Amino acid sequence: MHLKSPNESWAIKFAQFVDRFGTLKISILFVVFTLLFTLVGSYIIRSSMGSQIEIDDFISALILTMLSAPWLLYFFSELIKQLEHSRINLEDAVSQLERLRKHDVILNRELQNNIRQLNYEIEQRRNAQLERESVFEELEREIKKKSEQEMQARRLSTLTRSIIDASPDLIYYRNEEGRFAGCNRVAEEVTGKTEEELLGLTPHQVYDESLARQVAASDNEVLETNASLTEELWLKFADGRSRYFEMRKVPFFDQDGHRLGLLAFGRDMTERKQAESAIAQASKDKTKFIATISHELRTPLNGIVGLSRMLRDTKLSKEQFDWVSTIYASAITLGNIFNDIIDLDKLDRDKIEIDLKTVNLRDFTNEISSIIRLLAQDKNLTFQSEIIEPIPVAIEADGTRLRQVLWNILFNALKFTPKGEVTLVVEARDEGAGNSTVTFRINDTGVGIPQDDIDKIFAMYYQVDHPDHQSATGTGIGLAICKQMVDKMNGDIRVHSVVGQGTCFEIVLPVAISKQQARMAELEVSNLNILLVEDIELNVMVAKALLEKLGQRVEVAMTGTAAIEMARKTQYDLILLDIQLPDMTGFDVARTLHDEELVLQTPIVALTANVIKKREEYLQNGMDDIIAKPIKKSRVIEVFNELFGEDQLQSERPSASEVVSIPKVDKILDIDMLQMLIDTIGEDMVRTSLGVFQEKIPEYMELLKVSLAADEKSDVCSEAHKIKGAAGSVGLSRVQKTANKIQQGDHPTWWENVHDWVEELEMAIEQDVEHLLEWVNANKIDD
Repeated sequence: MHLKSPNESWAIKFAQFVDRFGTLKISILFVVFTLLFTLVGSYIIRSSMGSQIEIDDFISALILTMLSAPWLLYFFSELIKQLEHSRINLEDAVSQLERLRKHDVILNRELQNNIRQLNYEIEQRRNAQLERESVFEELEREIKKKSEQEMQARRLSTLTRSIIDASPDLIYYRNEEGRFAGCNRVAEEVTGKTEEELLGLTPHQVYDESLARQVAASDNEVLETNASLTEELWLKFADGRSRYFEMRKVPFFDQDGHRLGLLAFGRDMTERKQAESAIAQASKDKTKFIATISHELRTPLNGIVGLSRMLRDTKLSKEQFDWVSTIYASAITLGNIFNDIIDLDKLDRDKIEIDLKTVNLRDFTNEISSIIRLLAQDKNLTFQSEIIEPIPVAIEADGTRLRQVLWNILFNALKFTPKGEVTLVVEARDEGAGNSTVTFRINDTGVGIPQDDIDKIFAMYYQVDHPDHQSATGTGIGLAICKQMVDKMNGDIRVHSVVGQGTCFEIVLPVAISKQQARMAELEVSNLNILLVEDIELNVMVAKALLEKLGQRVEVAMTGTAAIEMARKTQYDLILLDIQLPDMTGFDVARTLHDEELVLQTPIVALTANVIKKREEYLQNGMDDIIAKPIKKSRVIEVFNELFGEDQLQSERPSASEVVSIPKVDKILDIDMLQMLIDTIGEDMVRTSLGVFQEKIPEYMELLKVSLAADEKSDVCSEAHKIKGAAGSVGLSRVQKTANKIQQGDHPTWWENVHDWVEELEMAIEQDVEHLLEWVNANKIDD
């Protein structure tokens, strides 16, 4: 509903009209209007009533009007005044209300803003409260989790400590100052001290001095290099027991990468050490047994082979020649069986080595073919050998190993061929750049090999289980050894076979073509004055006859002492030295001859039936070469040509501009290594290395002699090992060899000889360093 404002009211408008025209005027008008209204009204009323209109009626009306009008006028004037006053008050009130309304609007807006702000703040506080509650809940969870983790950590710590204490391993840790910071129960048992007693102590306060030095040295190395280290050592428990521990030492760091010290873990390896010692001893016993058997059996075998070979060169009837040839072939067969047994032992000890020599391919083929032909005749088989031209005159190969491979395969071919023939075909393909691929193809018409067994025949001890193979037996080691030897020569063995028709073996070898092509064809040197040192009459007779037949002069010594005396009186061109002599070993004889400088220009060649050792071992003990028993003419020619052939001497003799020699230097220094060092790192660095050696060696020798006085074999061997390594790095080969003897504590007569070896070592160090300086000065080059 629309409400009129006060300005729109008729009363207000009338009051405004009275106010505008004045009260007097309005009053007069009002009285006039009233009089007129009374007169008119009276007239109308009288007229309507039909009464007689009289003047008195008008006069009474006028009197009444005049009497009542002023009062009415006064009443209305007051009323109007009050109304005007009320209007004015009302306008003021309205204005006030309007101002109040506007103020209220402003206040209302502010209030609304405040309410909104308050609501926002309330919401924010509610959110903050929720966040606080969430944080409190998270904090409670974190506290709970932390508590659980701490409890778990305590449990794990307790468990870890229990595990560490229950561990059979020795565990300790040391801080940066090198003092013990904790250990487990095994460490307490070893040291005889509790963990509390060990805290803050150094190894020198816990162990005996020698062990403390060793422990502290390895610990310090870990701390200096920040790298882990593994060592093995004997530890003596507080109750007197000694146990062998493998110690693993590692640095440990905190979360920020700051090193806190080192951790050491030691595993008791005593049983393993004892087992290794037992295995090593068993291996030594086996090797010694094989060496002894080899020597004892090869000695008579040497006589059989040598004498039967010489008998074949005499005038014999056909029947006698066949008998002697059978004896000769059988002896060769037996010798190759020995070779298989010996090589089997070498394979077990990983000592098979390939020694490349110049081999005349045609003579090599004819030699092995002649022996196989004799064996084929005994079985009424035909044997044919063929060389397909062109082939190199000579190649660089290990003739002994190659002969053994071909022998095994050819012998198997004869063994598994009941009738028919066996053939050997040799051909070569030139690969250029002085290289060739030689193929030896062996065919037979024997029983053949089933396809399922072809991949297995090279396995150790494997024998084909087939009715056609029951007629022949074997050890199952020959082909296995052949495969490994061919692999070491970087070659390949291929097999093709058809059961009932025969088998074909192909041995394919990559070889270098030798430039010394005529070397193996015939002996290039004669009239040598040779000292033969051999104690068995049969061997003396065979070797002496062979050497004299080759045009040499031979003198014989039956003992090592006799050989030394004869060498003191006579300068020989060559000494053939048996290793096993009745009074001393051949190595002892060679050492004496070298020490007395009796063989500065005389080669020493070992004669030995013990081919268990590596060739390098003989060379390290003063030999220039070796000839295995039974002695073969081809091997003698090969060695003599290498040692005395003019081409060889010229090719090996250095020019004056290359190397200046000094007396005895080739016996005490590793010339090749030294020359390489000078060429590589320069003379100054070699001198610096020698200076470091001279600085360190007195300390090593002092520790070695102290350990020897304390009967600590392991420490003696350890120091000797250090000296050997140091000497090897500066080319002092005699010092290195002597130290090597000392470090081999498992030598059966180690205690009987070690004091003499130490004296030899001191003498060698004193003399050989001077020789090395002389050599360096003599061979000074401009960098």
